[in-house]
Amino acid sequence: MWLYKEKVINGIEDMPKNSFGFIYEVCYTPTNEKYLGKKVLQFNKKLPPLKGFKRKRKVIVESDWKTYYGSHQKIKTLLKENKHDDFKRTILKFAFNKKHLTYLETKYLFKKQVLESEEYINDNILGKFFRKDLVNPNS
Repeated sequence: MWLYKEKVINGIEDMPKNSFGFIYEVCYTPTNEKYLGKKVLQFNKKLPPLKGFKRKRKVIVESDWKTYYGSHQKIKTLLKENKHDDFKRTILKFAFNKKHLTYLETKYLFKKQVLESEEYINDNILGKFFRKDLVNPNS
């Protein structure tokens, strides 16, 4: 179950019109560990050509957003070991194109200081900024 402003989101029809994807936060409630990421709602899929034709067919397919919890390995491990009820999935913001989605994800990752906070399990931003590379001023 996804929540957006305390409202349950069950389908794409419950989202703003022309939504491309969303920024989300998944919280493992027993330990309050969080993960912040982005999810695309639909993608283009290429199918083989019909008999007698050469051009591949393109169809729009809904992504696995309804059952998605995150791409981080720790989230996947926690899902295997625990109940889905132990997770709270929250949509923070909707995006309306690919560039907007990446911008919003980056904005929220820096805004919430996920690399500096023990609360978040995110370990990098854009594959360029890593938790392990941050200089700790307290040491």
